Amino acid sequence: MQITAAVVRAAHTPMSLETLHLEEVREHEILVRLVATGVCHTDLAMRDQAFPVPQPIVLGHEGAGVVERVGRMVVNVQVGDHVVMSFNSCGHCPSCNEHEPTYCHDFFGSNFAGVRADGTSPLSKDKERIHGNFFGQSSFATYSICTERNIVKVPREAPLELLGPLACGIQTGAGAVINALKPHMGQSLAVFGSGSVGMSALMAARAIGLTTIIAVDLVKERLELARTLGATHVINPSTTPDTVAEIKKITGQGVNFSFETTGAPKVLRQAVEALAPRGACGFVGAAPMGTEVSLDVMDIMTQGKKLRGIVEGDSIPEVFIPQLIELHRQGRFPFDKLLTFYPFERINDAINDSESGKVVKPVVRMPS
Repeated sequence: MQITAAVVRAAHTPMSLETLHLEEVREHEILVRLVATGVCHTDLAMRDQAFPVPQPIVLGHEGAGVVERVGRMVVNVQVGDHVVMSFNSCGHCPSCNEHEPTYCHDFFGSNFAGVRADGTSPLSKDKERIHGNFFGQSSFATYSICTERNIVKVPREAPLELLGPLACGIQTGAGAVINALKPHMGQSLAVFGSGSVGMSALMAARAIGLTTIIAVDLVKERLELARTLGATHVINPSTTPDTVAEIKKITGQGVNFSFETTGAPKVLRQAVEALAPRGACGFVGAAPMGTEVSLDVMDIMTQGKKLRGIVEGDSIPEVFIPQLIELHRQGRFPFDKLLTFYPFERINDAINDSESGKVVKPVVRMPS
């Protein structure tokens, strides 16, 4: 079938809307008509070759839509279901077998290789191969093929155009707090970076009863939004240069938990230094491959601090995404306040506005 997709043909260049051929679904595959897709920092990092994904390629990994066709071996979804597409995983490695798909041993191959497991791509243009299967979906397109490994059925009454960002950025931030760090009611958290991931962490922290929630960011407008979403304190390092000292002034001993989203080594060190004794720091910032960080070993050892990487919020998407939808329905997780919508033909404007900090979370709507 013929589809419209945003194709990346070179790093640091705009995506081009092109007409492509999408293969028929195979027996384990699902065809989804996209309603909307979130734009994530990971898409932009892959466009610019932070990880060496093959090009030309169709990116997009926060797709929401309606099932149009299913292969004969598909059992968990049917035509007409409303769905969100999340990250892919192999389904048979030790991590997947232990219900930890975010740490799939073939996470990079399953999500960044631009091909199916057999080396094929479902996308082409004339005789040119276009890489697809990015995060098992390549959802910067009007239609996408995925599998049951990365599809989540969502309630029909939920606003489908809002739900795509739950598949990655928002579940990463919320899951880092709820699933990975697991703070208790009344504890404290500092979030470094107030993009969509950091804001989602703030909202999750408020939803589960943390009483001291500190947002750290350089953008005044984002800190103002953070206050409305749950931050009890905000710090702008451009006006308060010693962030760590300010956090300890607010909390006395430091925070129980910190969460670093920027990928900047200097900021990660601050997130560790801001911890109270026995505190834990989680980090998700996608730094370039080979990035190193300098830490004070004695500070970490003598105060029993913990540091851990987190992927996709330690989430099992088919469990966690419906939980976030329910929290939103109850008014306890207002992630819709982060979103700004663009028509699909303005995808490059959405990307530019995201990179400039003009918007927190752009979402592109597909033509109906």
